[in-house]
Amino acid sequence: MNIRHFLTLLDLSSEELKQIINRAIELKAMRNRGEVYEPLCNKVMAMIFEKSSTRTRVSFEAGMAQLGGHAMFLSSRDTQLGRGEPVEDSARVISSMVDVVMIRTFSHEIIENFAKHSKVPVINALTDDYHPCQLLADMQCFFEHRGDIQGKTVTWIGDGNNMCHSYINAAALLDFHLNVACPQGFDPDATLLAENKNRVSIFRDPKEAVKGAHLIATDVWASMGQEDEQEVRLKRFEGYQVNPALMDLAHQDAIFMHCLPAHRGEEVSDEMMNDPRSVVFDEAENRLHAQKALLEFLLVN
Repeated sequence: MNIRHFLTLLDLSSEELKQIINRAIELKAMRNRGEVYEPLCNKVMAMIFEKSSTRTRVSFEAGMAQLGGHAMFLSSRDTQLGRGEPVEDSARVISSMVDVVMIRTFSHEIIENFAKHSKVPVINALTDDYHPCQLLADMQCFFEHRGDIQGKTVTWIGDGNNMCHSYINAAALLDFHLNVACPQGFDPDATLLAENKNRVSIFRDPKEAVKGAHLIATDVWASMGQEDEQEVRLKRFEGYQVNPALMDLAHQDAIFMHCLPAHRGEEVSDEMMNDPRSVVFDEAENRLHAQKALLEFLLVN
């Protein structure tokens, strides 16, 4: 059997991504109706965390349980990975005992190396370069609130980080245009930009970037591992806060997303988090449903 991994969105075709989004919407409706659906009975997922997490751990662990399986939490403090065991050795051993592995780590090369030596599907639950699971939830959220995103304009405001990179991949797969508003020196990966030059536009002025946009998204200015840059980034990103006044410049039907956790008063105002155009908590809940659809896709389909 051909093992399918999910390390970036580009591990899916456009059709497969839309299939997972639509299936996530169906699974959400099934859960809301109280239907029991357990296709992963007797399946086990290893969850390897080298970075802290709230939504990722809760959504994967709850999702696996709701599908009839079991999720096993492993931190670098509790395993030999944290004591220098080669990634490939851990991959061979762990994948021989479970049915799927979810990894949240720093270097993207770690998860690529793990997947190379794994006997089961490996899911990227966040690396420094990509956060594809969050994009599944974000796209599900847009489809639920506004329909198909094809042909729309999305504006990313803030650091050209792992979330921004995954938005670039989503733009390529789902055929929308991405405006990225960030200060000089905080652009997304240059190679990724070059590969998507007809689909991504870089702005230095957030007000210009949001004009006509149907979705505005942002993230914290200092990601995990960048805490020592916090003060510098606060100064560099001054003027890049998403607030109701900025949203007023977007399309009249625009919605706002944030992958959370949010630093209210920094990248997003408190008022914007509570604004009727904000769908951040629907977006957060969708991590559960989108990842259930992903698990079903990888293990049942």
